[in-house]
Amino acid sequence: MTPHNNAKKGDYAEAVLIPGDPLRAKWIAETFLDEARCVNTVRNCLGFTGSYRGKPVSVQASGMGQPSLAIYVHELINVYGVNTFIRVGTCGGLSEKVKVRDLVLGQTASTDSAINRNTFGAFDFAPGADFGLLRAAADAANAAGVRWHAGAIVSSDVFYQPDGLDGYATLREHGVMAIEMEASALYTLAARFSARALAICTMTDCLVTGEELDADQRQSSLEDMVRIALDVAVGEI
Repeated sequence: MTPHNNAKKGDYAEAVLIPGDPLRAKWIAETFLDEARCVNTVRNCLGFTGSYRGKPVSVQASGMGQPSLAIYVHELINVYGVNTFIRVGTCGGLSEKVKVRDLVLGQTASTDSAINRNTFGAFDFAPGADFGLLRAAADAANAAGVRWHAGAIVSSDVFYQPDGLDGYATLREHGVMAIEMEASALYTLAARFSARALAICTMTDCLVTGEELDADQRQSSLEDMVRIALDVAVGEI
């Protein structure tokens, strides 16, 4: 147990899906997992363990932003023995090539956060996804007929960018496809502790075109994403 998690050792599977929203974690567990049980309720940052295709898998909400995610991922690795993380979330599009409903597989994750600066000093660390997980997710998306893009994303501490799309101009010029709020910290901790990680995000709104999903489209797209993430988590590709 930790100050943030009242699960017992052994309550988590080795592979964990990481949504930000606790209610999305609950929805994933109740919708997709067999014999799901709640293993963490501290601060309502809910965690569950069950099985998918007969194999154990967990889902743990991370809360919003990199500092919150870093707490849960650090403890899941170092206290509970988790070694595989798949973030399942939403993102905003920074490229016209990425359409709403498309999956974005974060190959690398830049950030505007200062969270790594004390650690890396003069170096700009470039955290990236585990290649095996990324390749498996691409294969699973192809099998499911879901459009996907693999490449650079950015994890920002700022949701309401004062300069709007202009604030991301340099990132766009360097091929960054999408923006979200957690992946860079996830990849950094996975690298630090020799774990595997991948961020899979559904593009729900495009900052370039203004296109966005309505509620029904958002829900069906999230279902596709979660099925793909679970297939990757249990190795059923």
